[in-house]
Amino acid sequence: MKHDATILVVDDNEDGRRILQSLLKAQGYRVYLAADGYEALEQAERTMPDLILLDVMMPGIDGFEVCRRLRTNPRLAEVPVVMVTALDDRPAKLQGIESGADDFVVKPFDPVELTARVRSITRLNRYRRLLLERTKFNWVVKQADDGYIELGDDDRVIYANPQARRFLDLPLDESDDEIIDTPFLALVQTQYNCEPQQLWANWPDPDHILDPRYLVRPETPHSRALWLQVDLIKSSSSLGDRYLIRLRDVSNEVKVQRNQWTFHAQVSHKLKTPLSLMTGFLTLLQEDLDTTALTGMQKDLFDRVFRSAMRLQEEIVGIFDYMESPDMLTPSQGVTPFSHLPATLRTISENFKLITLHINKENIPEQKFDLAISTKALELILWELVENAQKFHPERSPTVDVNLSWVENNNQPLLCLKVVDNGVNLPPEQLARIWMPYYQAEKYFTGQVKGMGLGLSMVASFIWEIGGRYRMYNRDNGPGAIVELHIPVHKKGDA
Repeated sequence: MKHDATILVVDDNEDGRRILQSLLKAQGYRVYLAADGYEALEQAERTMPDLILLDVMMPGIDGFEVCRRLRTNPRLAEVPVVMVTALDDRPAKLQGIESGADDFVVKPFDPVELTARVRSITRLNRYRRLLLERTKFNWVVKQADDGYIELGDDDRVIYANPQARRFLDLPLDESDDEIIDTPFLALVQTQYNCEPQQLWANWPDPDHILDPRYLVRPETPHSRALWLQVDLIKSSSSLGDRYLIRLRDVSNEVKVQRNQWTFHAQVSHKLKTPLSLMTGFLTLLQEDLDTTALTGMQKDLFDRVFRSAMRLQEEIVGIFDYMESPDMLTPSQGVTPFSHLPATLRTISENFKLITLHINKENIPEQKFDLAISTKALELILWELVENAQKFHPERSPTVDVNLSWVENNNQPLLCLKVVDNGVNLPPEQLARIWMPYYQAEKYFTGQVKGMGLGLSMVASFIWEIGGRYRMYNRDNGPGAIVELHIPVHKKGDA
């Protein structure tokens, strides 16, 4: 038999110490010895025992004084003390109680009775400590900024701390450990989108989920988008499987990542064209310039350089304005008329010198409607998708088809926008993770494509925040990939 408890035996008589040591070790306890009161205090401080068997009559300081000093030590004040004494009179017991003793064993003791008392006291002390730790834990969890939820094997909520109740819009005045009848997955889907969807397909199985799951509450006119990262661990007991969930608000982290990407995109997109014009003109001038006089053509070239420089200056000022207002690219801050989409796509394709861009429409209603996404956010999304199509194509000259169709989800109209290229197929493990921040699939191909790895992640985050859908998959009729976006729409005249 083994007991997970430590006992300190204090007795100035060596034979007495050895007898107790042998008796307790035979029961599986860890045993430490002390020969006097001073050594007892040192050993107790060092070993932090679960129980002290303390002789009363000792030289130096007696057991009563040792007990009093233990009770004034914050680290040892709760340790149970059983006095082992030959004194069997009432005044001695009263003095022991006043000193802080928990129980008494009179010499000569009955070994069976002693071990029974030790077993009972150590068990009660263990429960007391567990209760104390649970009280501390409950206090910390109730004050936590993260939400903590315990699920049973039927996906019912067994426990939810106050923050989790706020996230799930549950009453705060009910008991934290009251079982909620609605399954967790059904409960969260009333307010949140579960993203990415493929990671939620086998909920709550945590065994093969290496990447985080998210709950995304789309932005509304009255509240910002809320992103909750969902972490899950599984434990099993005689009561069945249990799942502990942590809900962590990562909205600010998503915003920071987006600002990094959008700033990078703004710098790249806004500076690329004017800088290429300037360097091209300057190269021509360097080769052909007559040092004695300027020809009419040279004057014209210089004029063009001047205009490009002015344009560059305006763009740089615009970028600094953008830096001062990072919320400019909130995806739901504004709408984009559907009629503007083809022209936007053609402008982007011209910037990338794409000759083969096809825009195909299917069952698009004649009624005018707006896309529920800001124009700037949509431009950055389309730029990213076209740029990816080009940089993943072996010759950097892809054919890009943009297929537009009308779909509905739960009676909500959506525009299905598919960007189809003829570049390369991606392995399944990369398709599953390509939406993750800083994940760069291109390094598995050439290793030379520059990029921060934030683009497709931000595309996904933009679409999720407006209540849309995003997925990427390989073409089934040849090389290349398809990025499919479902964008909510507003019909003209809708409130």
